Amino acid sequence: MAGTAGRTGTTTIVVRRRPGRPQDATVSLGPLRLRAAIGRSGTTARKREGDGATPIATMKLLYGFSRGERVRFLSTPLPIRRIRSDMLWCDAPSHPAYNSLVRTPFRASHEEMARADGLYDICLVLDWNITARSRGRGSAIFFHLIRPGYQPTAGCVAISLSDMRRLMPHLRRGTRVRVL
Repeated sequence: MAGTAGRTGTTTIVVRRRPGRPQDATVSLGPLRLRAAIGRSGTTARKREGDGATPIATMKLLYGFSRGERVRFLSTPLPIRRIRSDMLWCDAPSHPAYNSLVRTPFRASHEEMARADGLYDICLVLDWNITARSRGRGSAIFFHLIRPGYQPTAGCVAISLSDMRRLMPHLRRGTRVRVL
């Protein structure tokens, strides 16, 4: 399947908020249209830590994580690391490891990557506030699996496991995710 190609030939996934439903979105790649959820506060051009909004931006996919014991046989050229129980993601703006992967034991505020609810069974890292980090501009903006009933996220983009499997073969490092 051909994706939407930008000027550089890089595949672009478009995430578009659904009119009148600020937490519902559509993810598009070429002719493929998938139901998605975004932040509980909708979208924002002024992302801040803890605001519950998905940033309006074009972000590159950097790499991903998976729970190999739960999700097997992922077909993708995107670099994928297996999640281990000691993996955390720092979301403490004042900490030097803000918005990056850390390991237990870790006292500052963080998210567990090996979540019991399965949301991060496939978790793709978007380059929001990572390569050019600024304290308090938001952390852990991921493209991950959806909660039952397409409940809103804390600022990420989320789709179903079956839809993620449909997308994965087309994703590589540098694929752009454009949130409108």
